Amino acid sequence: MGSSQSTPHFPSEAEAKRILLEKIQDLNLGVEKWEEELLSDPKNRLALSALSSADPRTVLTSRATLNQDQQIFSVKIPFEGAPITNQRQSGRCWLFASTNVFRVALMKRHNLKEFELSQAYLFFWDKLEKSNYFLEQILDTAGEDLDSRLVQTLLSTPVSDGGQWDMVYNLVHNIITTKLREDALKLRAAAATQSASTLNNLKEKMVRQIHGVLTLALGPPPASDTTFTWQYLDKDGKAQEVKATPIEFAKELNTPKSIKITNSTVHDMFSLVNDPRNEYNILLTVNRLGNIVGGRPITYINVPMSTIKTACIAMLKAGLPIFFGSDVGKYSNSQKGIMDPNLIDYELGFNVKLGMSKAQRLMTGESAMTHAMVLTAVHLDEQGKSVRWRVQNSWGEGAGTDGWFVMSDAWMDQFVYQAVVEPRFVSKEIRDILKTEPKVLNLWDPMGALA
Repeated sequence: MGSSQSTPHFPSEAEAKRILLEKIQDLNLGVEKWEEELLSDPKNRLALSALSSADPRTVLTSRATLNQDQQIFSVKIPFEGAPITNQRQSGRCWLFASTNVFRVALMKRHNLKEFELSQAYLFFWDKLEKSNYFLEQILDTAGEDLDSRLVQTLLSTPVSDGGQWDMVYNLVHNIITTKLREDALKLRAAAATQSASTLNNLKEKMVRQIHGVLTLALGPPPASDTTFTWQYLDKDGKAQEVKATPIEFAKELNTPKSIKITNSTVHDMFSLVNDPRNEYNILLTVNRLGNIVGGRPITYINVPMSTIKTACIAMLKAGLPIFFGSDVGKYSNSQKGIMDPNLIDYELGFNVKLGMSKAQRLMTGESAMTHAMVLTAVHLDEQGKSVRWRVQNSWGEGAGTDGWFVMSDAWMDQFVYQAVVEPRFVSKEIRDILKTEPKVLNLWDPMGALA
């Protein structure tokens, strides 16, 4: 016997409309009941009035937390660096945080009241090197499908600085990004039929065009072997002069004997991270994350927050600033310059408790490293435990207290992910992890580049 199949019943247009109207009516009745129950509570009626008439973040800001997070610190480095820099809402925080750390040693050596390293100089070379790095990755992944997640991640941010700069740099960023995506398609097509030498020559021509865009927009940077003259007044008002090549000047940051503020070279410093998704005391790296072909690979030692805090406190006691990475947008007030998980009471205003762990926020995309800043001070309690931290931001003097922020210790636990430390401030067991084989994270992992 043949099997019989029932014919599916599709409602008529009139019947479908009737069913839809009934569902809408039921939904409206349900929503009306929810609203009635919600507003039967006087507290919720007060919340409605307050939250609908002002900025909810302002309404829910804890005054007690504002009073508690003061710019008072028991341990503070003697040379914090000045002036406060301004990255202009761009994604170059990592450049600003790095140069803000580097300048402290130079300010001490040259007896300076204020000093700022050129971010534009580094921007030029970073864009050029990233362009070359991107095209190399495109060649290396030519066998992957164009719509693969890896290739699409590469194409999504060919030379990203994570945000926008002022008009000139915005134009440069857009031109280079568009040109590199076009070049990526050409390279992928050529990779199927051309030799390695032909592909390399094609890529070199593409990089040369990018160099032309950068040079015409920003001007040619000083050659690395050309001597420049820097004349300045030190903080005592005395005229001083330095004659050096960029390479010679950079050696002041990488020669221990030339800078007495530190016993380590820049090359020796490394990153500690706190990623509770992964095992502690292992080395991590991110697949294809970088900016220079053949350069130092991106590596992190994953440790508990207590290890990061101990190292940071020791460095601050030694007078050293610290580069760190965090998710700056969470529970922070840029006008007040406060970062504290108790700053905004969402549960009080909306009856909603936000209880995800740090690991859960990373796993769901709720949190990631988004911003780099500098630690210059910490307040310790009677037991020597950290209470709050002083942060030098790069958003200009209009943010925070003349550009300075306060970060509570609880906020550090939840939203700080990275700190760059000197070897002598961690144990040998931690340092030895650098010699191990790293666990490789995906290019799109939240532990990737800072915005």
